[in-house]
Amino acid sequence: MTPDAEAKANPGPDAPRQPLAEDAPPIAGPGQSLAEAGPSQAPAPEASQGPEEPRIDLRIGDTHLTLLGTAHVSRASADKVRELLEQEDYDAVAVELCPSRYQALLDPDALARMDLFAVIRQGRVAMVVASLALAAYQQRLADQFGIEPGAEQRMAIAQARARHLPVLLVDREIGVTLKRVAANLSWWKRLELFSGLVLTLVSHDEVPEAEIERLKEGDVLETTFAEFARNRQDLFLPLIDERDRYMAARLREEIEREGHGRVLAVLGAGHLKGVAGYLRAAAPAPSPDPTPGAPLEPRAAPGPDPRLEIEALERLPPPSPWPKLISWLILALILAGFAFGFAQSPQDGWSIVWDWVLITGSLSAIGTLLAGGHPLTVLTAFVAAPLTTLNPAIGAGMVTAPVELYLRKPNLGDFGRLRQDAAHFRGWWRNRVLRILQVFLLSNLGAAIGTYVAGFRIYDRLFS
Repeated sequence: MTPDAEAKANPGPDAPRQPLAEDAPPIAGPGQSLAEAGPSQAPAPEASQGPEEPRIDLRIGDTHLTLLGTAHVSRASADKVRELLEQEDYDAVAVELCPSRYQALLDPDALARMDLFAVIRQGRVAMVVASLALAAYQQRLADQFGIEPGAEQRMAIAQARARHLPVLLVDREIGVTLKRVAANLSWWKRLELFSGLVLTLVSHDEVPEAEIERLKEGDVLETTFAEFARNRQDLFLPLIDERDRYMAARLREEIEREGHGRVLAVLGAGHLKGVAGYLRAAAPAPSPDPTPGAPLEPRAAPGPDPRLEIEALERLPPPSPWPKLISWLILALILAGFAFGFAQSPQDGWSIVWDWVLITGSLSAIGTLLAGGHPLTVLTAFVAAPLTTLNPAIGAGMVTAPVELYLRKPNLGDFGRLRQDAAHFRGWWRNRVLRILQVFLLSNLGAAIGTYVAGFRIYDRLFS
């Protein structure tokens, strides 16, 4: 860019502000320790060179906002980020990350420091498994292609820190996004999606080239989860459109609050048009967007308070009452079967109880055994399942997982290899952390199957 063009494109930046993440450690690349990384860390190799990264320049109030569309698996995108920050003066850098993903990018081993007891007690096992599925998918990419998604984000953060620029995290928390995804799906599609995520954790299949091409144009989360969703439209609203709205609102919020003169926003190419469209809708322009380097015509004042939009998009939908109602209905039918059996004769009643204990306990124990649980954990599953299945608020995994954790405490090596082991089939039985998660899931699954099998068995006894 020539000096004249630079002067035209720059409306007068404010003094640099302290970065939001100035104390963060250097960014590590795939297979590299944090100590080996630095601000100029080269990104992972790209799958293939693509066309020039798309760019949109907007005026938001007094701020010149540059939206750069990037490919999450492209070295060219990372190089373009570095080029822009070296050649143009920016006051802040926005990235397509939430605080959780930002920390995971800076510290890939953060997941390894989780409190397993707290995860089990708070019912966050499914969320942890989903996070591991995303990590495993990225690890498969790294192993197969030498690609770690997010090279351009690493570059943006490293370059911003080197220049003492604030790093603006404009994406929605991944936990909120996943919960809104689940709320947008029927229970059957939700089960299908989660099953697919679990299966990918132990998959031997290579990532097809088509997935790499999709990553170049789309979004990491969408590409990961869409592999297991038959209808991508089910995922579009919470994964793409809502996040487009959210990132546009977050950019407006940061600009209005801090008054940055020039901001570079590094977004996935799949979000570029959507975010730009919502920004235009909030602050209509009198003329089309200029080409990069051309003078920017004034825009109208920013639109409605972006914080209202952010609050709406962060709000979790109320859980459906039907799963709990169905669970309590099944419990009522089972208890009615017990009562009816004893009313016929004590012998029939005790036969029904024994069927319940044997079937629910055995299937939960089998699930625990398949997960590689300790023999005492298997015995615990057999004893606990007949009781926990009579209380919809407690699953067998709430008992078996803590027992497995007590009997086989994970060591530092298990936590250190967590990400790598999660990407391989054998790792789920070799790694004690992953084995505990398996025990939780499979003991619950066995008990759930046992509930239906035993229920049909009871009513077959009563009415045959």
